[in-house]
Amino acid sequence: MHTAAPESAALAARRLEVATALRALLPARCVLSEAEDTRPYECDGLAAYRQLPMVVTLPDTEAQVVAILNLCRELKVPIVPRGAGTGLSGGAMPIADGVVLSTARLNQIVRVDARSRTAVVQPGVRNLAISEAAAPHGLYYAPDPSSQIACTIGGNVAENSGGVHCLKYGLTVHNVLRVRMVTIEGEVVELGSEALDAAGLDLLSVFIGSEGMLGIVTEVTVKLIPRPASARVIMASFAEVTAGCNAVAELIAAGIIPAGLEMMDQTSARMVEPFVHAGYDTDAAAILLCEADGTIEEVEEEIARMTAVLQTAGANAIAVSQTEAERLRFWSGRKNAFPAAGRISPDYYCMDGTIPRKRLAQVLSGIADMETRYGLRCANVFHAGDGNLHPLILFNANIADEFARAEAFGAEILALCVEVGGTITGEHGVGIEKIDSMCVQFAPAELEAFFSVKRAFDPAGLLNPDKAIPTLNRCAEFGKMRVSGGQLNFAHLSRF
Repeated sequence: MHTAAPESAALAARRLEVATALRALLPARCVLSEAEDTRPYECDGLAAYRQLPMVVTLPDTEAQVVAILNLCRELKVPIVPRGAGTGLSGGAMPIADGVVLSTARLNQIVRVDARSRTAVVQPGVRNLAISEAAAPHGLYYAPDPSSQIACTIGGNVAENSGGVHCLKYGLTVHNVLRVRMVTIEGEVVELGSEALDAAGLDLLSVFIGSEGMLGIVTEVTVKLIPRPASARVIMASFAEVTAGCNAVAELIAAGIIPAGLEMMDQTSARMVEPFVHAGYDTDAAAILLCEADGTIEEVEEEIARMTAVLQTAGANAIAVSQTEAERLRFWSGRKNAFPAAGRISPDYYCMDGTIPRKRLAQVLSGIADMETRYGLRCANVFHAGDGNLHPLILFNANIADEFARAEAFGAEILALCVEVGGTITGEHGVGIEKIDSMCVQFAPAELEAFFSVKRAFDPAGLLNPDKAIPTLNRCAEFGKMRVSGGQLNFAHLSRF
């Protein structure tokens, strides 16, 4: 586990200087500097890494965001943006001599426009709240992370979040039309447009998923889509994990794009079922959840087509939701996989990698081998339709070396994802958690290209520094731990 060193006298003096300057600009309630007040901000969902922030700011307005950025730039103080703190890669972990800028109080739904099927919201609005506001118009916001009851749209933009319905409806980047943000220079900039297209370079796509390293979000325009007339879920059980994985590829090969296509292995099903009583087959080696949505006729046809493919692929049991309550119950297990992990393990480490669908069985087999070698259990629950894995490595932080083994286990999973043609993250971001794994996936020229984009937006490197993009020196040190002789072969690592 990683904790911070005690505060030095120099840091205490710096904290007083910065807090005093901020209080001259902002209402007192918008600045926190005492340890007991800043402690709740010391980590995000990756609680194994903690750092007490020097100062926390909670602006109420965009003008206050501009003022904070201008002051921090003048004083050369690093800034870590923070949404709801539900991120799982340490992207919102504070910096000892930096300011946390929380957008939690920028939480207004500016407007819902049913005619244009859009909503304009501030970054602190919860993901689920957008759909709740749009519901009277028969509309909703499609991306639905498992944390949607708590996570905010600003954090979703930072991480390019997805959810169980991302296969059909896309990630955040596919559902956001416009972002209003403030640069480190204090300039308010709008990226994208509420029209069908925007002039110039597509900087909106660059910004979404940039993990708070390019600017601070103050407003987002999202797409809304009509709520389907009908939605039903198939729950299919398989006696072998390989058969379940192959069924995923066969569904897509048949030209079927389900609204959701999720997979859980036996460990996950047995972990979840006593918690939510979703009706899962705990004797199955793997469970697939396949959702169809649309008109009643479309859903009936797609359910029939998917059932036929699943039976041919070797499903030994198939259940189809008959009511909306039953559909939600089937999904409740998948949505509650993370909290359910606490029933069977003191701690868990949630990984996030993406692979080609045809490699699912190979990678899950590899993870099973790693369980034996590392002496740790792993529950696999993931967005099977787009190959986005979320292995939950179970460990006990009270046992001296277990977290270190869990980290090594996770790094090896990510290396395997890259080896089979995948990537080290799908929707959780890189943060601090996967920064060394970036050295595995990308060569020096590629990393330099990333830094060039970062410098174009943030020349002084004050926005969320030391996150997501590793320096070449860091990669060299990482390589010394991996390659005998102390010399890092970048060409080898970029194709690991």
